[in-house]
Amino acid sequence: MKKAVSPVFSYVVAFIVAIVVLSAAIISIVQFHTLSSPSTSNTTTTSGPTKVTLPVIASNKTVVISLVALSSASTFNFNGTSFGQMTIYVPAGYSLELKFTNQESLQHNLLLVMNDTPTPNAADLSSDGKILLFVGTSSSAYTIQGISSGQTAVGVYGPINPGTYWLACGISGHAESGMWVNLVVSQNVTTPYVVS
Repeated sequence: MKKAVSPVFSYVVAFIVAIVVLSAAIISIVQFHTLSSPSTSNTTTTSGPTKVTLPVIASNKTVVISLVALSSASTFNFNGTSFGQMTIYVPAGYSLELKFTNQESLQHNLLLVMNDTPTPNAADLSSDGKILLFVGTSSSAYTIQGISSGQTAVGVYGPINPGTYWLACGISGHAESGMWVNLVVSQNVTTPYVVS
């Protein structure tokens, strides 16, 4: 003889399931915001910025710039820096060879952007400036597609005119979350270098 299930029991089970689903959703949202938000901790250091000369292919005046999305740093970084902490200086009229390696579990790409704003303000970087080069993606998929962990992509652009640019991840929200560096191209720069 089967016993009938009480309607109260069904409501209690449904209520418990709803609480579990809601809790999982809240935890996922909190983890996403934690990973995509900049750190608010204050760290002081006694050393100043590091200046490193970049390699140049002299035969064709090409500056070689290697950027890595490090798995040991914040989720949205280039060479361990975020939010424009790194600035690359290049002589006007040189070409750029951009080598990008992704060590992160998330897909990332690299765009050369002639920016209109001081920092990335939009999920789509084309709203903040003119995209000049797509590395590890295409002009039709840069907001959603990049290279996977362990992959490397290379792009060449130039000669580049004087101005201020970004090297940034074009996947929606990644640059806004800190994945960008400054690129300054000037007639006053004779040897390319990076400061971080």
